[in-house]
Amino acid sequence: MATQIYSLSFTSGVGGLVNIRRSKPSRRNLTPFICATKSNPTIHGRKLRAAVIGGGPAGSSAAEALARGGVETFLFERSPNSAKPCGGAIPLCMLDEFSIPQHLIDRKVTQMRIISPSNLSVDFGKTLKPGEFISMLRREVLDSFLRSRAESHGATVIKSLVTNLDLPSSPSDPYTVHYLNGGDRRSLSVDVVVGADGANSRVAKSIKAGNYACAIAFQERIKLPDDKMEYYQNLAEMYVGSDVSPDFYGWVFPKCDHVAVGTGTMSSKADIKKFQLGMRRRVMSKIEGGKVIKVEAHPIPEHPRPIRVRGRVALVGDAAGYVTKCSGEGIYFAAKSGRMCGEGIVRASEGGSRMIGEEDLKREYLKEWDGMYFTTFKFLDLLQKVFYGSNVAREALVELCGDEYVQRLTFQSYLYKKLSQGNPWEDSKMAFNTIGSLVRSKIIGMDMNTISNVIHHL
Repeated sequence: MATQIYSLSFTSGVGGLVNIRRSKPSRRNLTPFICATKSNPTIHGRKLRAAVIGGGPAGSSAAEALARGGVETFLFERSPNSAKPCGGAIPLCMLDEFSIPQHLIDRKVTQMRIISPSNLSVDFGKTLKPGEFISMLRREVLDSFLRSRAESHGATVIKSLVTNLDLPSSPSDPYTVHYLNGGDRRSLSVDVVVGADGANSRVAKSIKAGNYACAIAFQERIKLPDDKMEYYQNLAEMYVGSDVSPDFYGWVFPKCDHVAVGTGTMSSKADIKKFQLGMRRRVMSKIEGGKVIKVEAHPIPEHPRPIRVRGRVALVGDAAGYVTKCSGEGIYFAAKSGRMCGEGIVRASEGGSRMIGEEDLKREYLKEWDGMYFTTFKFLDLLQKVFYGSNVAREALVELCGDEYVQRLTFQSYLYKKLSQGNPWEDSKMAFNTIGSLVRSKIIGMDMNTISNVIHHL
C-alpha cells in the first residue's frame, strides 16, 4: 500500500513556494502502454496529424514527444525571438528530465534570500547539499533550444501567427488551423490540436474552455555596474510586502550580464507600475547605477481552466492554467504538461496509426496530470490566502522560512518534485510553529475554514 505523504514547504520564491504531493503508485508504471479504444479507426496511408499552437516550453515539449512518437507534427510560433517576462528559474530535476545542457544556464544560484515588509531578511539555502542549486536561464535561450530540439526530432516549425481554429462539423472531420505567413493567409487541416498559446489562448477561446483569473507580471532587465553585479553573482532575492504586491511578491534574479527585477499581482493589475516602483525603492541601493535594457509585461494564469480537453483539442502550460499560486512557478509544469499530453496522444493513437477522441485525451493526459498535481495546486491556493493577505501574515511567512527543517523539505520538494518520508516529530513541530507564527502575527480576521484546511495538511 502506498504511503500518502503530505508536506508543507516554503521557499524564497525562486521557482516554487510550496510543493505538496500525494505519493502513490504511478499509473504509467502499472500500465506502461495503453492502446486506443477499439472503436478508433486505423488511419490508412498516413500518420495522425497534430498542430501544436505555441512554441514555449509547453508547446515545444509536446511537439517533441509527438514527433518522436511517430505523429506528424506542426509547431506554430509567431515570435521566435521574443520571450515571456519570467524569473527564469527551473528546478534541478528539469535539467535531467528534459536534458537541458549546462551551457544554457546563466547562473547556478545557491544563495537565496527572502525579505519581509519590515526588511527582516532570512537566508534561504543553508540546507542545500553540494552540487545542488537553482538554475537561472533566460527564457529566449531555453525556448529556442526546446523548439530546435523538437524540430530535430521531426516536428515542422512554422513561424506564423495562428489567427483562428475551425472546429469539425462531425467527429471524423479535421480541424482547420488558419495562420498568417508573411502577408499570406494559409490553412492546415489536422486531426489533433494542442493549445500551448499562453494565458490569452486563442485555442482555448475556440473550444469555449472558459475563463480564468489572470495576474500580471512586470519585469525590468537591468544591466548593473560590475561591483553591483558581483553582489548578485550567486544570489536571488524575493521581497514581500504591500508596497511591492498586494497578493504576490517581487524578485531580483541574476542572469548572464544583468538582473531581472520584477513583481506581479492579480488583484491590482492597474497598479502594477506602482508596485514595480516599490520594488525599485526596496532594492535601490543594490541596483543604483544600473541601466534598464528591457521592459516586459505578461498575463499569468492564477488557476486551471474549467475545461482543458474538448473534442480532439487539449490545452497545456499557461493555456491550461498550470501556474502555481504563491510562487508563480510555471516553466517546469508547462514543459511537463506538454510532454505528458504529447506522450498520451502517442499512446492513444498507437504511434500515430489510429484516430483518437476526447475520452483518449482525458484518460491518457488529463486524468494522469490531475492525479499527480491537483493537490499541489489546490493547497497552494489555500496557502496564498493565508500568507499573502496582509503584511503581518507576510512577516509570519518569512519567520517560518528561517526554520532549517522547512528549508530541507522545501528543496527536496522543489529541486526534485518529490518528497521523502518526513520526520514525524519535526512535522509536528513545524505545524505548531506555523500556528505560533499566525498567532503572533495576529491573523484573526480570516475565514477559519481556510486556516483549518491549511493546518490539516501540515
